[in-house]
Parts: sequence; structure tokens; C-alpha cells
Amino acid sequence: MQVGVLKELRRYPVKSMGGEILNEAELTKRGLPGDRAWAVRDEVRGGIRGAKKIPALMKLNARYIDSPGVAGSSPAEITLPDGSTIATGALDVNDRLSAAVDHNVTLWPLLSAEALDHYRRGAPSHEDMEDEMRSIFGRSPDEPLPDLSRFPPELFEFESPPGTYFDAFPLLLLSEASLRSMQYKAPDSVFDVRRFRPNLVVSETSSSAAFPEQEWHGRRLGIGDAIIIVTMECPRCVMTTHGFEDLRKDPGVMRSLVREAGGNLGVYAAVETPGHVKVGDAIELLT
Repeated sequence: MQVGVLKELRRYPVKSMGGEILNEAELTKRGLPGDRAWAVRDEVRGGIRGAKKIPALMKLNARYIDSPGVAGSSPAEITLPDGSTIATGALDVNDRLSAAVDHNVTLWPLLSAEALDHYRRGAPSHEDMEDEMRSIFGRSPDEPLPDLSRFPPELFEFESPPGTYFDAFPLLLLSEASLRSMQYKAPDSVFDVRRFRPNLVVSETSSSAAFPEQEWHGRRLGIGDAIIIVTMECPRCVMTTHGFEDLRKDPGVMRSLVREAGGNLGVYAAVETPGHVKVGDAIELLT
């Protein structure tokens, strides 16, 4: 049964930076080739960090000059807030990134999954762990925290599954219907797709539900030649509230998400069968 159409493919070469829109790609077990193949390390508190801790990363953008390899970290180009660009391999890349985000960071390619210390979480910003979680997920004292037991267990020790820079799973899928629903429910905020960093944007869903992709939890979807498995709803974090480009800082985004959608928007997915996908492909519910 067709449940939607693939509207956009989005890839983010550097974790938490803006990315690029593709017309087609080969989905692999690691998701889109080149997606989140680079990340910055916090040289103050340690650990690989994204915009949950360093919001200014969202003001930078990254793209590949040439098609990236299926594995590893291919060379990419980063555009800084002043419009200048720098290659990931430039000798002064760490100094220029640190100046751009006003924090001491270093840029890293993917390391092997055995390099556990590289992926281990850095020092928290708060002594109280509940305060730390509320700052990460952008939750006020009267709002519930996400059910963290649904995440892969290694994420309690590591910033990402070792060998990757993904938050949890290789793909994030989001429907235009969900964005429209939130925009209707919270008209004072702007629910722009750029706030939510999906890989797959779905249009023309067959469901009348406010958040149709939530109906696909645990199901298999066929897209082009690939098959993906929807693993869990995506609990949103403080990143969705940051200001960048023409989007203002807006804590109301999270207040509305918690109130209207349990703090979730979009779904994570894993790749069961690799294959070619392109914009316009039908999305079919298989099982």
C-alpha cells in the first residue's frame, strides 16, 4: 500500500551544521553516504558535540564538492557565518571553526567503532543529571523528559553509536503533514523543515492523522529499491529552538511540541535492504 511520496533527500556532511539537498542517492546500511561523516570535538569539556551543546554550529553549512564514498569521511567544504569557506582538510580548520562558534573545538572524521574513548560522552554542563537532561531536551521543569529507555543502550555512555556520528539511527524521516499540523497548532512559531534535520521528507501521505509517520513505527517501508524499518519516534531536543539563518530563537517550538505531540516529531529508521532512491519515489508500507 502506498503511504506517501519521497519529497526531499537531505544530507548533512558535518553533524549539526546545515547540509545539502539531493535528487537521488544510494541508501546503505549506514544511511545516506556522507551523512554526518564529520563532527566537532569539544576541547573544553571533551567529547563529540553537536548543537545541543554548541548552538552556533547550526549557523554553519557543509557540502561535498565530489560525491562522497560509501564509508569513511570524504573531503567536504564548510561555509562559515561570514560567507567564507574552508575545506575540512585545511591546516587552519580548527582555528577558524573555533572562532566561528566562539568555543574551542576540533574537527574530526569518523573513527573506527573500536575507538571508544573518541565517542565517549564529555563532561556534563550541570552537576544535577535531571538539569542536564532538561537542558539537552529543552524541557521546562513542569514538562516530562523523553523515555530514554527507548534509545540504544550504548547512548548512555557514548555520544553516538560508536563508529557513527548519528544521534541514534542512520535515518530520520519527517512528513510535511506533521509540519503542517504543528504549524496549525502553534501559529506563533515557524515549523520550518530546517529546524528538524530530516534525511527523508515525505509528502502526499495517505493518512489523515496529524502525524502520519507515527503510524509506521515498527513497520517496513519500501522506497525505490531500498527497504527501511521505522524504529522509534524522534524525541526532539533543544536544537529545534535555536535561531539560525532567517529563523529566530524560539523556545515556543519545544513548548508546542511537548503540548501537542509529546515532544516528538518525525521517526528514526534503519536500512534493511540497501538500494537506490530518488525524489518522487512512492513510499510503500510492506509489513
